[in-house]
Amino acid sequence: MIIDTHCHLDDKRYDNDLQEVIDNAQKNGVGYMIIPGADPATLPKAIKIAQNYDNIFFAVGVHPYDIDSYDRNFLEKFITHPKCVAVGECGLDYFRLPKESDEKDRIKQRQKEVFIDQIELAKKYDKPLIVHIRDASYDSLMILKEYSSKKWGGVLHCFNASEILLELVDYNFYYGIGGVVTFKNAKKLVQIIPKIPLDRMILETDAPYLTPHPFRGERNEPAYTKLVLEKISEILQEDKQKLEKIFYENSLKLFKLNLKG
Repeated sequence: MIIDTHCHLDDKRYDNDLQEVIDNAQKNGVGYMIIPGADPATLPKAIKIAQNYDNIFFAVGVHPYDIDSYDRNFLEKFITHPKCVAVGECGLDYFRLPKESDEKDRIKQRQKEVFIDQIELAKKYDKPLIVHIRDASYDSLMILKEYSSKKWGGVLHCFNASEILLELVDYNFYYGIGGVVTFKNAKKLVQIIPKIPLDRMILETDAPYLTPHPFRGERNEPAYTKLVLEKISEILQEDKQKLEKIFYENSLKLFKLNLKG
């Protein structure tokens, strides 16, 4: 059984065929899915989907691109929902910062504030974090080391192959591997995969984004998680069924899921 630990099924690109997408995932061995929280505007939609399907869960959180929409009180209304399994995706993303130094510094500071507040929210409710990091590995590492503990952690979503982030193994963090690992230009990630402990790796798609080869350029969907698994099996030269079981159990442990399959 495979769990797609990160798929945006609340995205409008699934509005016309969500049931078909979910059915296709199950036909391809993806039995469970988690919808991360990114934009408060779509959170009610994510909750409705999770309520309608026994095999779908959700998280509450605000992506660093949506920090102006951050409202902790709003997230707290849903964090105790029985289908809520995490806080995030939250984190730091410096990829699209403006060139103006004052505005750049303001946005970076605000991203850090919102990230830290979501870390505190996760700790308050004993939920794991789903962390988004892009072009901000050092600052993210410093924040997570300062505010985390070995008894608490989360997942580095779409792990960016920054070797310094492997330190977070000691802080109970897992590494989410998605379709990027199948890209021809993902040489650094392919090289670092063997350095990640097997008991700290989980699978994801980030659907509808980052579609794996050979479907790159098309809409991604949870069924393609199996392609990520196949690529990791190839890289590590490990039995695919063995890895599938390990990654499934890792996901259960991280998100505190009591599932059948």
